Amino acid sequence: MVGTERKSNIELLRIVSMLAIVMLHIGAASVGLPEPKGNLQAVTGRDVWVLTVEALSIIGVNCFALISGYFGIKARWSSFVRLTLLCVVYAVGIYTLLAVSGLVPWSWGEWIESWMVYSHTDLWYVPAYLGLFLLSPFLNSMDFNKWILAGFIAFNVWCGWLWHGSFNPTGYTVVQLVMMYLIGRYISNHVNVEAGGHRLRYASLAAYLVCTALIVVMALFADSLFTYAYNSPLVLVSSVALFLFFASLDFSSKFVNRLAASAFAVYLVHKNPYIFGGLLKPFSRHVWENTGLAEYTLFFVAFTIAIYFVIFFIDSVRAALFSIIGAAFKKTRA
Repeated sequence: MVGTERKSNIELLRIVSMLAIVMLHIGAASVGLPEPKGNLQAVTGRDVWVLTVEALSIIGVNCFALISGYFGIKARWSSFVRLTLLCVVYAVGIYTLLAVSGLVPWSWGEWIESWMVYSHTDLWYVPAYLGLFLLSPFLNSMDFNKWILAGFIAFNVWCGWLWHGSFNPTGYTVVQLVMMYLIGRYISNHVNVEAGGHRLRYASLAAYLVCTALIVVMALFADSLFTYAYNSPLVLVSSVALFLFFASLDFSSKFVNRLAASAFAVYLVHKNPYIFGGLLKPFSRHVWENTGLAEYTLFFVAFTIAIYFVIFFIDSVRAALFSIIGAAFKKTRA
């Protein structure tokens, strides 16, 4: 049911999803996504590598929204304040530190804009998630059947993905998050994952791998933005399949749960335009251009994991400071 106790299997998926998002950014978003358009003779091993990594990791955002739907967003003022403070701390903090240290030019205009985390931001997911947050009470109260959900998915795929409808042409919209949220809610409320056992686990993993392979094949012939759209049927199926694979697991780990708690902070920090555009992207591109594919693959894996853990430690300090400030604030009100 929505709002059930968070188990480590889903929290592990949260970590994997964010690692996948980091992979998207330091991979194809940094080194470039090939566009073979059917010219298979011109395809290199590096092209196949990039297309495969993109196919494996394109599920990140969809799975993140599925998790939100599976647990259910509780739209309280306290939750809104925590979300906003988290975004503001990293947006304002990163710009202020870089500007004070002389690494970027100081501008009062940019400093003020860094506070406007829902309007003046390069992180599309932040305002989209706010829209999902505001809609969540209505979405949580819906009593829909599988045919209504299927119709909504078909509408997004047919009108949005296939015919490039402006409401959701590639999935970078709140409409996409709403769709994935509703799928997650449906799974939580109507699908008995535990009853599937090992059969569901193996079938869902197989479906994810098959879809990944088909996405790579499609990318050799079709436009990359079309192939890797979040609302592409293959991407949707692979996202749900991977979600079901992790949902079929059953284990508990305090470390995994704590590591997962900083997943959103990993997004806010690594995709900050000053961090990504000024550091991560050029660094990844430099290594890509100056190493062999095997060496770059090792770098890619290590760099992805390092980004997550470095930001995790930073966010742990932030969380501790927030806890101290919160405790002091409660004392002053007592």
